[in-house]
Amino acid sequence: MDTREDTITNIGSFFGVKNGKLNRHYKKYSSGFKDWVQKPHAQDYLLFPQNIGAYLSIDEVSLSQGELYTFVTNKAGKGKQGTLVASIKGTLSKDIIDVLMKLTVDKRLQVKEVTLDMAKNMEAAVKTVFTDATLVTDRFHVVKLAMEALQHIRINERWKEMDKENEAIKKAREANEKYEPAVLENGDSPKQLLARCRYIIAKKKEDWTPSQQQRATILFKKYPHIEHAYHQALAFRNIYEDNNKASAKTRFNNWIDDMTQKEIKEFYTVANTVKNNLDNILNFFINRNTNANAESFNSKIKLFRANQRGVVDIPFFLFRLHKLFA
Repeated sequence: MDTREDTITNIGSFFGVKNGKLNRHYKKYSSGFKDWVQKPHAQDYLLFPQNIGAYLSIDEVSLSQGELYTFVTNKAGKGKQGTLVASIKGTLSKDIIDVLMKLTVDKRLQVKEVTLDMAKNMEAAVKTVFTDATLVTDRFHVVKLAMEALQHIRINERWKEMDKENEAIKKAREANEKYEPAVLENGDSPKQLLARCRYIIAKKKEDWTPSQQQRATILFKKYPHIEHAYHQALAFRNIYEDNNKASAKTRFNNWIDDMTQKEIKEFYTVANTVKNNLDNILNFFINRNTNANAESFNSKIKLFRANQRGVVDIPFFLFRLHKLFA
C-alpha cells in the first residue's frame, strides 16, 4: 500500500546511507510534516471538510496497543484520496460530536445517509451532528449476530462432548482399560465433527462440497437442535435478499415473534437486539448501502500499520494517512 519504506531502503543501499537516518530526514524535512497545518491537534482529531459527501460511514479502529480512533469516511472516495472526512481519538459520543460540529452547517446538511454498526455512542453522535441524515445499521453486523448465535450453540455442544470424552477417559483409566473414542461414519469423533463444521454451517447448502454435505448430514442427524438453529439463522439472513422495505419489516417482525416463542436463548437475544434497532436496520432497504467501505478502509489502515511494524508516532502515522486518503 505504501512504498516509501522500500524506496528509502533502495536509496539508502545505493548511496550507502542508513535507512534510519533517511527516515528521520524524510519526517523532519521532506514530507511536509513539520509545517502540516493539522499537526498541533492531529493526535486528538483530523478534519477534512472538503471530503464531505451525501453518503458517509462511521466506524472505529485500533491504531496502537488497543487505542481506538473513530473514522468518518466518504463512500464516494472508494478508499482512495477524498475518502477520509475525520479521525477522532476515542469513541465517546461527546468527543465525536465536538469534532464534527466544527463542520459548517451547510456541510453537515449535505449528508443524507450514514451507515454504522449498532453502537449507541455512534448513533447518538450522528443524530446530533447530521440532523438531515438517515441512519443505516450495517447489514453485516446484523447478520453476524445471528451467525454468532448459531456458532455459540455449536461451541456449547462441543464443550459438552469434550466433557463426556474426559469423563470416559477418566473411567477407562480407573478400570485400567484403553480408551477408544467414538467414531462416526465419516471418521470424525463427535468432538471433531463439531469443530470441523464451523465453516459449513456459515454457508448455504448449495455452497457445500460433497464432503461438507456428508459432514452436515451426520451433524444434523446427531444434533437436530443445531439443524433447527441453522435454518433459523438462514431464514434471518435471507430477509436481506428482499428488495422491499415493507416486506422486509413484516419478515423481521415474524422472525422476532417466532424466536420470542421458541426456547432458544441465543436467538432470543438476537431477536431483542433486532427489535430495538429495527428502524435503522430497515433503512438499509432504501439504498442498500453497507459499511463495507468503512471495513475496507479499516483493513487498509491495519495493513499500513503492519507494514510500519506498529505505530510509534501517532501524529506522523495520521499525517501519512491523510496523504493517502484525504
